[in-house]
Amino acid sequence: MKITGLTTYLVAPRWCFLRIDTDEGVTGWGEPIVEGRAHTVAAAVDEAADYLVGQDPLRIEEHWQVLSKGNFYRGGPVLSSAVAGIDQALWDIAGKVHGVPVYQLLGGHVRDRMRVYGWIGGDRPDVVADAAKNMQDQGFTAIKMNGGGELRRVDTAAQCLALVDRVAAIREACGPDFDIAIDFHGRFTVAMARRTLPLLEPYLPFFVEEPLVPELTDQIGQICSSTSIPIATGERLYSRWDFKDVLSAGIAIAQPDLSHAGGISEVRRIAAQAEVYDVALAPHCPLGPIALAASLQVDFASPNALIQEQSLGIHYNEGSDLLDYLVDTSVFGFADGYVTRPTGPGLGIEVDEKEVARAAEVGHRWRTPTFRRDDGSLAEW
Repeated sequence: MKITGLTTYLVAPRWCFLRIDTDEGVTGWGEPIVEGRAHTVAAAVDEAADYLVGQDPLRIEEHWQVLSKGNFYRGGPVLSSAVAGIDQALWDIAGKVHGVPVYQLLGGHVRDRMRVYGWIGGDRPDVVADAAKNMQDQGFTAIKMNGGGELRRVDTAAQCLALVDRVAAIREACGPDFDIAIDFHGRFTVAMARRTLPLLEPYLPFFVEEPLVPELTDQIGQICSSTSIPIATGERLYSRWDFKDVLSAGIAIAQPDLSHAGGISEVRRIAAQAEVYDVALAPHCPLGPIALAASLQVDFASPNALIQEQSLGIHYNEGSDLLDYLVDTSVFGFADGYVTRPTGPGLGIEVDEKEVARAAEVGHRWRTPTFRRDDGSLAEW
C-alpha cells in the first residue's frame, strides 16, 4: 500500500481537516490545526506531502520520526500540529486496514466508557449557575468555565471576588457531586493566580487549567505548591520534552492536545510519561470531530485518562458544530456524563466527505480575538 495524496480542507467554524488517500482505496482522516493559523498549518502539511506520497502508510512511527526530527528546524505549534493531523490519519488507515479501532492497536481498551465535560458561558459569563444547571440536567457531571476576561497584571479585589462568586453560585446550584473546572487561559500572572486560588479552595474546583502562559512554565511549581486545587496544563505544550518540567513541578493533570502535540503517537507517550509522576491525562479538545475521535482512542487505551473535553455547543462554534461533519452522529452520543467506547475501525467515525467538501468551498479565516485592557494595552486572550 502506498500513499497517493494528502488533501486539506478548511471548514467552519475554525478547523482544518486532512484526508490521506492510498492506492488501495483506504482513506484516513486527521485534524491538523492551530486555531487562528489554519492556512499556515495546511501549508506545512502540503510540504510534508513531498516526503509522504509514495510511502507505506502503515510505517507510522517511521513517518513520525522523519517528520518530527528529520529537519534541521523542528518543533513548535505549526510543525507539531501538521505532524499531529498526519499521524491521526495514518492511525485511522491502520485501524481500517486491520478492521479494529485504533485503541486495539495500542493494547486494547482499559475502560468501557469515558467521562466527558461541557463548556458553559464565554469570557464574560453572567448567569453561569443557570448554564451549569442546564448542563447538569442534560446529564453532564462536570463543566468548564473561563476564569475571566481581560485582566491587569495585578487586578482588583472585585475581579477576584467576581470569579469566586460565580463558582460559589454553581456549587450551590449543582451540589457537591458536580465538578467545576476553571480555565485561567494563561490570562493570570503568577501574582494574580496566587491571589485568587486560595479564595476558590472552599468550593473545591475540579481543577484550574493553564494558570500561566507557557513561557512561564518554569514558575508553575510555585502555583502547584501554593494551593490544594489540582493544577492542569498542557494545551500549548507540543512534545514529551515540553511536558518533562511541568510533570516534575507538581501538576495534577496533563492536557496535551491531539491536534497540536504530535498526534496519537506522541500523546500516547505523554500519557505514559505522566503516569510516572502520578499525573492524570485529560486531552485538550475544543476542536472538531476528528480531533475528538483521536483523543478518545488514546483515552480508551490509557489507564490514567481522567476526563475528555469536547466542543459541542462551545461558544467558538459559530456556523458549524461538532456533529455537522459526521455521517453517524450517534458515535458521540453523550449519556450520564459519559461517551461509550467506539467500536468502528480506525478512529471510529465516518466523515461526511460531501459536507466537508461543501464547507471547504466557503472556507474560513478565523483569527484569535485581540483583548485589550481598559488602558489600551494588549491583554492575554
